[in-house]
Formats: sequence, C-alpha cells, structure tokens
Amino acid sequence: MTNNNSLSRRSILKGSLGLAAGATAVIAANNSIAQELTLPKALSGDSLSNASNETYWNQIANLYQLSPKFINLENGFYGVLPKPVLAEYQRQISTLNESSSFYLRQNYAADADKIRQQIAALGGVSPDEIALTRGATEALQNLVSNYTKLKAGDSVLYSDLDYDSTQANIDYLKDVRGIKVVKINIPEPATYDSILDTYRNALAANPSIKLVLLTHINHKTGLAIPVPEIAKLAKMKGIDVLVDAAHSWGHLDFKIPDLNADFAAFNLHKWIGAPLGVGFLYIRKDRLADIHPHLVSETAGSDDIRSRVHTGTTNTANVLTIPAALNFHQQIGAANKAARLRYLRDYWVTRAKKEVKGIQILTPDDPRLYGSITSFRLGGKSSKADNQELAKRLREQYNIFTVARGGPASGDSVRVTPAIFTRPKDLDRLVAALKEIAQA
Repeated sequence: MTNNNSLSRRSILKGSLGLAAGATAVIAANNSIAQELTLPKALSGDSLSNASNETYWNQIANLYQLSPKFINLENGFYGVLPKPVLAEYQRQISTLNESSSFYLRQNYAADADKIRQQIAALGGVSPDEIALTRGATEALQNLVSNYTKLKAGDSVLYSDLDYDSTQANIDYLKDVRGIKVVKINIPEPATYDSILDTYRNALAANPSIKLVLLTHINHKTGLAIPVPEIAKLAKMKGIDVLVDAAHSWGHLDFKIPDLNADFAAFNLHKWIGAPLGVGFLYIRKDRLADIHPHLVSETAGSDDIRSRVHTGTTNTANVLTIPAALNFHQQIGAANKAARLRYLRDYWVTRAKKEVKGIQILTPDDPRLYGSITSFRLGGKSSKADNQELAKRLREQYNIFTVARGGPASGDSVRVTPAIFTRPKDLDRLVAALKEIAQA
C-alpha cells in the first residue's frame, strides 16, 4: 500500500527543491544582469593618461550591445544607448504604458522640471534658462525664427560648415523679414588663428550684422571652432551669438557659460547617449525677452523659457530616461570622455597619414580644434558621387559603416566618427581598408 503521507512529503520536498533551484537561477540571472549593467570603477588622475587605458575602456565597450554585422564608425547621427540606459528606457516605456495618462496629468510636469534642474546643474546654468526640446534642430529653429532683434536690412552671418537646415532657416528670414545673409567659408586647412581672422574680417566688413551663428563642432568635417573667442569679437561690436552645440555637449568638456553666448541649442541623443529625440535650448535669463514665445503657449507665461517651445505631446519615455544617460556620462567623466574620443581619432588619423596613399584629412591636428569626428578624402576626390561611392565600398566590401558628407566649400568627404565603445582594432581595420582602396 502506498503511504500518502510519504508521497506528500516527497512531493513537497521535490517542489521545494525545484523552487529553491528556480530561485537560485533567478538570483544568479539577476546578479549576472546587474554585473552586466555596472560601470567599472571611475578613473582617477590625468585624463590624457586615462585615454589609453584599454582595460577600462574595454569594460566600457562591454556595456554596449553592438551589431556584429558591421563596425560602426558613424556615431555622429545619434548615440547608441549603453545597456544601463537602455534598461532604464525599457522600464520607462513599460511603466508609462501601465500608468497611461494618469502619470502624465499628475506627475510628469514635476519630473520634467527635475530633469531640467539636472541638465542645468551639469551645464552650470539656472534651470529657468533651460527648456526641453526634441533636439538641437528644433531648438535652433525656435531661436532663429523667434529672435526679435532683426529688422529689414540687418544681416545674419553663418559659414559653409554650419548645419544645413539652420542655414535654410536663416535664409527663410530673407523672405519674411527682409534681412540679408552674409556667408563665409572656413579656410581649409583651418588653423586656430585663420578661423579667428576669418570671423574678425567678416564682422569688420559687414557692419549690418546683428546675429552670428556658430557651430561648436560641425557635422561635416568635425572642426571645433573657438566659439568663446569669436563670441567675444562679436560682442565687442554689439552682435549677438547663437551657438549650435548639437555635437559638442557630452563630446567636449565645457560648461554652457564657457561658450560666452546668450543663446544655444543642444542635443542629448548624440554624445550624452539619451534616447533619440531629446535636446534642449538655452537662453540666458536676462535675454529671454529677445526670443519671442513660440507660436502659442497654453501652460507657460511669456516670462517662462518653456513658452519658447511648443511641441505638443512628447515621447515621454525618452525624456524620463535623460537622468540615466546623464548619470552614465558623469560616472565616466566629461574630461575622460573627451580625451578618449580625441585619442581614438588620433589613433587612426596618425596611421592613415603614414600608410594610406593620397589621403587628405580635412580636420586639423590642433587638439583645440577637434574631438572624435574627422573627415577625409582619397586622391583629392571631392565630388558627391566619389565620396558616396567610397562610403558604400567601405560598408559593403569591408563592413565598416561611415557616411559621406557635403557642404564644405572645398567639396564632399567621408566622415569617420568613433565612439567611446570603439576599440583600436576597429580603427586598424579602417586604416587597412583605406590602404587597400588607395592602392587599387
């Protein structure tokens, strides 16, 4: 006869062991996930020395989930989310989907304000000088179109390297306000002094200039211009400066006041590494009246910078993930990050200049004038077709993803943009590919 009590005890024991094993597996899995999402101990000491610490940067690279199908050297469009930020993004999507409009109506405004405070603290400005946007392009459009101090006959200055859509936005003002446009070409090859001279001469030759657009790091060649010094030249003549910092914040090590400008636009989805579609604009507090409220503002008064943006319902999960991205950025350190990006750029450029026949590097070697982004040409070829074909060949034949860029007065080029997860061996493959192509 079967003993039911014995069976019951065996069943319970078996079930308990199964639950224990399952719990152990879950704990182990959670510990593995936690370890996978944990940043290595922060680097101390000199950032230039830290830049070549491959043990540390390999640990950082392991915090990114990258496609095995290609080497991504096109990180200027937007930044890949590191695993901790991606996990937070997914959590925010799930939480929002569950709480729906209850959260948006009851709590979102306060949380968004805390995010503005965190951005402002990192940028070295006041929260009431910051307004969230869907990116730097939206911020620039609002700042340009709503700038109140332009009248018919006044001029706005921009260069060939400035962002194309912002050039178009300024050109539009010719039709609606009767302003004039002064366009300059940045010298190539550029030097620190030649850039300053170009702006100094343009300002002297065009007394009607009232506003200057300056792109801190441009998306075409990666040139980082000396914005504070140019802004000083402009201010001496009573000229306002609008800075496009879409590529520089989170890329170079600086605070917003360092730019010496009263108006600026920033991205958070490029070098800060927040989800795609977040950025902010900056207006110095005492200059708010010089930017008109944007179209209509139902919730913010004219003395509130948030009235300078009106986007309707935003992608809220993107916004709520900004703190995780800022925390990740800060744990690495802006100076360490900037130094590593310059190191990676120098790593491949130095080798390419020695090994690749006929390569032309458009970005100067003065460390004051670049970060990660660098553009090049092969064999002096500057046509759109030639450079698109070169980028295609790198992609299809060597599985290296770059992008062709146009816009500079000297012609088109191919842009290479390493990120902090890029490994030197990836750049070795780029140089080897270029050497092979150049010899063909």
